Amino acid sequence: MSPKDYIAYFLIVNLILKELGKNKSFSLGLPKSKILDHIALFCYFHGVMAKKQKSITVGFTSLGCPKNVVDSERMLAEIAQAGFLITAEPDNADVVVINTCGFIAPAKAESLEAIRHAVDCKLNGTVKKVIVAGCLSERLREQLFTEVDGINAVVGLGQRDNIARIIKKTLSSAQPTAYLNRRPHTTSDDRTRLLITPSHWAYLRISEGCNHRCSFCTIPAIRGPFRSKPKELVLAEAAELVSAGAVELNIIAQDTTYYGRDLKIKNGLAALVSELEKITDLAWIRLMYLYPAEIDARLIETVAKGEKIVHYLDIPMQHINGKILKAMRRPDTKDRLCRLIENLRSAVSDIVLRTTLIIGFPGETDRQFNELLDFVKWAEFDALGCFKFYPESGTGAADMPDQVPEKIKQQRLEELMLTQQKIAFAKNKNRIGSELTCLVDSVDSEGLAPGRFYGQAPDIDSVCIIKNCSASSGQFINTKVVGTEDYDLLVEQISS
Repeated sequence: MSPKDYIAYFLIVNLILKELGKNKSFSLGLPKSKILDHIALFCYFHGVMAKKQKSITVGFTSLGCPKNVVDSERMLAEIAQAGFLITAEPDNADVVVINTCGFIAPAKAESLEAIRHAVDCKLNGTVKKVIVAGCLSERLREQLFTEVDGINAVVGLGQRDNIARIIKKTLSSAQPTAYLNRRPHTTSDDRTRLLITPSHWAYLRISEGCNHRCSFCTIPAIRGPFRSKPKELVLAEAAELVSAGAVELNIIAQDTTYYGRDLKIKNGLAALVSELEKITDLAWIRLMYLYPAEIDARLIETVAKGEKIVHYLDIPMQHINGKILKAMRRPDTKDRLCRLIENLRSAVSDIVLRTTLIIGFPGETDRQFNELLDFVKWAEFDALGCFKFYPESGTGAADMPDQVPEKIKQQRLEELMLTQQKIAFAKNKNRIGSELTCLVDSVDSEGLAPGRFYGQAPDIDSVCIIKNCSASSGQFINTKVVGTEDYDLLVEQISS
């Protein structure tokens, strides 16, 4: 079987999953949401690769943000094309590949825990080789070998598309090896992916790296400077994803608003999404990771007038106090951020806004935190994520004076999130009785289905819980909100 045939098999699996949307599981009882499990079972029971690689199995763990998900999907495609058998049981695989995150301390800890678990399996004899890829590999490089003894290969971001070759070399070598380039300065072709999301939605990465130098952030050091992906490549990838069944594309980057600027393209993001709207069968375009200082009148107008651009924007603001923003090396001011929110709600009356904030930044006083708290109460964001500041090695903020004690950071985090919870619950209550168009994400055997209206991004936001759903996953239905359950909406399907 050729590599193209093998990829075709996986496209068929996606189509099968879409058609079987009403079912909770395959006959063996695995949840439909575990796409990798289904792919692995499909390959196993059909013996697709038995003749190619003598059933060498690869277990794959994907950690981190949506950008890392895209990298994982590309690596999975490379592994599949090379003829390896992707297994749903990584603890018993010949090779375990871990695509890590290394952005902040908790992500690093999660990645190291996954690596140590794989190495333990290797010591117990159930795993032969352990390969570590992704952002933590790029950040720590050869240091990872001393961080966790027993790693067989460390793979940098620039070696992503060589993962199959690296697996083959690792299987035949007893010597731990690092596959590292200099920091990447080009964009990768993300086409031909094995989706680990449901087939009806996908991430579309439009750029790599970041040119901002926020004092708390490690991303520029890990992923290099900002590089826009050529428009033709983005559109080709989008068309490929839609042809495979995606009706929702979530646009991601380190800063989506910066798209095209490195290529001297004016209004690059607005022009790009206008082109994406022309793709037949694509229903929803969602904009994520919008840098607030770069949101201008043209982009707001594009969102307001777009037929497929959902009225949802993810805008990480980080803080509101001017002194803290300056220390963060953010160009925003309190006045500009407040004016942006007002302009967005004036231009798009039903806009749903999500933001991300950092509390406990060095020097943050009680007064400055209370200013942030008042801002959250005023802005009434629909969704909000909040992180404690972590002094990441190599960042400017790590060595700043007046580091906030952990106990105070935790108290502030809890107070802010409780404030946001009250806002979110009140907004949910106000939606009772309204009608929403929902995209069905999955359906169990009893007709219970999680779905989402336009104001809910996959994986990070709340959901709509649909009872007695007669539709299949990936279909749009009309619903009426009848209640709430914590952050989620309870909805009933209604006739068109």
